[in-house]
Amino acid sequence: RIEVLRGPQGTLYGKNTIGGAVKYVTKKLTGDTEFKVGGGVGSYNQRDLVLSGQTGLSDTAALGFALASYQRDGYGENINTGADNYNKDILSGRVSLELNPSEDLWIRLAADTTKDDSNARFGYLMFDAPTGSETSLDSVYDHESNMPSKNSVESSGLSLAAEWRVSDSLTLKSITAARNGDTDTNIDFDSVNRPDFDVPAYYKDDQLTQEFQLSWSSDRANLVSGIYYYEGNAEGGFDAVLGMFGITQNVSGNVDTESLAVYANYEYALTDALNMTLGGRYTKDEKSADVYKANFLGLYSPMFHDRYDGENIGADSPYAVLTDYSNSDSWGQFSPKAGMNYQISDDTMVYGSFSSGFKSGGFDMRGDASVNPETVDGYDPETADTFELGIKTQFMNDRIRLNAAAFHTDYEDMQVTVQTFSEATQSFSSAVLNAGQSEIRGLELEMMASITDRLTSNLVLGYTDAEYIEVINAGENIADAWDNFQYSPQKTALGQLNYAMDVAGGELVLNGSVSYRDGIQIYAAPSALDEGSVTLMDAGATYFSGDGNWQLSLQGKNLNDVEYRNAGYNAFGWVTGYYGAPRTIALTGSYNF
Repeated sequence: RIEVLRGPQGTLYGKNTIGGAVKYVTKKLTGDTEFKVGGGVGSYNQRDLVLSGQTGLSDTAALGFALASYQRDGYGENINTGADNYNKDILSGRVSLELNPSEDLWIRLAADTTKDDSNARFGYLMFDAPTGSETSLDSVYDHESNMPSKNSVESSGLSLAAEWRVSDSLTLKSITAARNGDTDTNIDFDSVNRPDFDVPAYYKDDQLTQEFQLSWSSDRANLVSGIYYYEGNAEGGFDAVLGMFGITQNVSGNVDTESLAVYANYEYALTDALNMTLGGRYTKDEKSADVYKANFLGLYSPMFHDRYDGENIGADSPYAVLTDYSNSDSWGQFSPKAGMNYQISDDTMVYGSFSSGFKSGGFDMRGDASVNPETVDGYDPETADTFELGIKTQFMNDRIRLNAAAFHTDYEDMQVTVQTFSEATQSFSSAVLNAGQSEIRGLELEMMASITDRLTSNLVLGYTDAEYIEVINAGENIADAWDNFQYSPQKTALGQLNYAMDVAGGELVLNGSVSYRDGIQIYAAPSALDEGSVTLMDAGATYFSGDGNWQLSLQGKNLNDVEYRNAGYNAFGWVTGYYGAPRTIALTGSYNF
């Protein structure tokens, strides 16, 4: 199952988060011998294959696995080389071993790996090139970059979970996990056949976590408490190859993080209708960082010389070191949570909650100490206090479910990255600012209805009002210039209809949906990249066999073929955009052996 949780989290499990969490929960193996094959074909030569299964090794052990391949040609191409743009080339696998030595003890050892060799994505030149004759191409998915399309993203993990039911009311759990990632990619800010603003990059990370959890329950109360430990390292480096100036700026660094937290979440039924929740988390984070930034004459720094085969290769030594420091810091914070819910009737429940979130400070890996000397001191933590009021109802003999929520979040010292170009140093200056004050207010309405026994509908409406109150940069409040939050549409909506009918001994389900997203601001300040409102239409049909062994589905996405931008770069007069998927149609199916 997938759980989507809004607002600060951290009193129930795992790492703390300030804005919400998406939790994936894998079901336990049954020990039955099963095998499932699935796949799909579709637009742009889509070719997917998924194999999964499980089998019992003994009365107390079971083995499960899943393998997946996702392949697709690009929506566009490099018009100079023919290389795909926006393609997909992903291989992934997972294996798990589960043991039940007794009725009260369960153990799972799991490993997974994913290799994504999809081409690096290059943006669409939205306006005429400021340093050449290039103009916008016919398709927003095409480009004419001089950089290679090679891109590699690898991720793998290993986990060991054990759950011991000490008694009917007490359960102990241990979760040990390790994960690492390795990325090698190319980014082209200008997307033309010159190294005017090329960015080769690499990123590596690894982490180890250990969590011990205690769960206790009685007739009127539930308690979840635990200890969580995290240690990790993240490193990376990239070149900003500024061919029009004949220089390259290299940025690199690494940061070690160690975090220790204790948490508890207590629920108590004050009456049969009134329930109370109290929770809290104390987090202590420590970070140490090494940051380096320097300018080199020529194209590409020594870190990426092997990627360039042209003339004017960059010098081996920098002519200007802009940032070179090591520093460390630590932060601690207690984050409380409180809530009440009242069951007015069997069909109606109202609730209210307060939660506080904490995100530790850190060091700007792109900071320029020659322009902003204070970057060596790092930036402060951010905190958020969130209030939510809501109602959950069912009526008309449970044929209609109506949920509504209103929320308000006050941010203090929100961490926001600002990048500007320095004429004095002919380089980019990056700074992570702690925006003094900001607020998010919103409403959400969700309605699910069984219009008839065969026709169901779903309607979701959202309204968000997010604004910066105070952002101090160089002693000046620039909140008004920033206007709105990045990627925060004011209004969103989703409408869905599903109709089921009996066909050939099975069931055919027809579905259709319309989604709406208000305009978004892609940077903190308004820019030419900002995108207006977007409405997308999807539809399809799925057939489920009567014996439940197989299904077949035909689905169309973005059937109205809307062209919409969801990211981009804006620097040196280069404006390049990245776009959502065009109209696609796919036929998918699966069979259980």
